[in-house]
Amino acid sequence: MELTVGAVVEGKVKSITNFGAFISLPENKTGMVHISEVANAYVSDIRQHLTEGQDVKVMVIGMENGKINLSIKRLEPKPQRESGRPAYRGGNTAPRREGSAPQSREGSRPQQQRAPMPPAAPKTADQLFEEKLKAFMTESDSKLSGIKQYADHRGSGRPRRRG
Repeated sequence: MELTVGAVVEGKVKSITNFGAFISLPENKTGMVHISEVANAYVSDIRQHLTEGQDVKVMVIGMENGKINLSIKRLEPKPQRESGRPAYRGGNTAPRREGSAPQSREGSRPQQQRAPMPPAAPKTADQLFEEKLKAFMTESDSKLSGIKQYADHRGSGRPRRRG
């Protein structure tokens, strides 16, 4: 069975760390469930939710650089608030100023070809961090190359004094 994003598979908890759990999957593959993908509620100690050797059903939410990212909470029903609205599912929590439009992230980094993900699947904290880090590194490299070009240009136009 070929693992693809969105596939639901059975696995067994292989080991537990402070940041997540490693799951043994079919075909001798291993994936990881990040602590943020264990349950719909906040998880401070993953060992309260999982134990080594436990059989679990997981959803494949990402496959990059040979790593398989898994989720348990995406297979659970979404908790409902008292008002009947679904619980908060991530995103920007900062209030927008009146009259301002949401900001687009286009152009912040090149698009990669990925398998389509379910539309209601929010990004994990690791994925958001990686995107922000890549955008920062790209912007930083661009600024540094601009500074180097400016310094080269300023230094090339003047004759040097010899003492």
